[in-house]
Amino acid sequence: MRLLHTSDWHLGRSFHGVGMLDAQRAFIDQLVAFVREESVDVVLIAGDVYDRALPGVDVVGLLDDALVRLTGAGAEVVLTSGNHDSAIRLGFASRLLERGGVHLRTRLNELDVPVLFPLGDDAGNEAAPVLAIYGIPWLEPRLVAEQLGVETASHFEVTRAATERIRADVRHRSQTRTVHSVVLAHTFASGGISSDSERDLSIGGVGAVPLDLFDGFGYTALGHLHGRQELSPAVRYSGSPLAYSFSEAKHRKGSWLVEVDAEGIGGVREVLWDAPRTLAVLRGKLDELLESEDFAWAEAAYCQITLTDEARPAQAMDRLRARFPDTLVLGFDPDGPGAAPKASYSSRLAEAEDDLSVCCGFLDHVRGRPASDAEAAVLAEALDAVRLEGVSL
Repeated sequence: MRLLHTSDWHLGRSFHGVGMLDAQRAFIDQLVAFVREESVDVVLIAGDVYDRALPGVDVVGLLDDALVRLTGAGAEVVLTSGNHDSAIRLGFASRLLERGGVHLRTRLNELDVPVLFPLGDDAGNEAAPVLAIYGIPWLEPRLVAEQLGVETASHFEVTRAATERIRADVRHRSQTRTVHSVVLAHTFASGGISSDSERDLSIGGVGAVPLDLFDGFGYTALGHLHGRQELSPAVRYSGSPLAYSFSEAKHRKGSWLVEVDAEGIGGVREVLWDAPRTLAVLRGKLDELLESEDFAWAEAAYCQITLTDEARPAQAMDRLRARFPDTLVLGFDPDGPGAAPKASYSSRLAEAEDDLSVCCGFLDHVRGRPASDAEAAVLAEALDAVRLEGVSL
């Protein structure tokens, strides 16, 4: 059998205000083509199928289309819910969908209820080896600790309780046949490298769980972190299929193709997805960015640009977009001897000598460069008009 490990589709997400449904459709086109060409038997989706608990109608339609096409291509689908999903909504009609080859694992009472696939030539024999795929949905400790019989509401404790339930079921089934286990889990495992687009799994504490909680399983398909990575030969993140933050600009997006036979988990190889758009993270002085051929490659990319000019250039975004039309993020981080750290705005305000100084100081604060003589004259004229109006009243 061939399993394709994916996660973190985040259907419905935008990228700095740019809608991504078309890019997500393009990914699904690649996915379906790969499933068909490589005869993939099972597609795994380890959480964060949607980007929001209440996805839009068009987003729900996109997932519906993806599931129909994947099953039509000959694969079954096993998916679990992530911290972005509503487990209840995503799990709707799970028993009905199971008949069509779509297996949802979003509820606690399904932790130790695997999806079973017979292995080997003697598949009809009840004693033949079997592949058991379990799903651990995103577990909010404060909400599930009591149901799992856990006294301390922490990511570690609830995940340990979940994996213990699964191990107990594997031991029970192994009494009569060989069981090869695969676990889907949406969590932050120790050793994983995070990026800016993942939502922190804990509030006021570290949400990571130790890797050894997954010891003994044939393969653990993790979701949550958006960079594809191998924590151990049997524990991996597939990462998101698309980049969802500029911190992912250097990611090579893809998945893992896992081979399974009657002897257990065999080879695991990477699968790469084509990116719809390049991400560019640029830094430099405005004139250099506008004139140097070194940056020509970024003209068709989504850009995050940091200007290092000592004074913030006027109309910087408009000028940058003349060359880099898809500049989505603009920041300023001055370099050079003239760019010494400035005092805080509140301290500068306290030292202002008059109303004109307050106005000019505010202008400097919000745009990063002082008022010109002409601007100061306009502000002075406006202040005089206000004073005269006050006198006339």
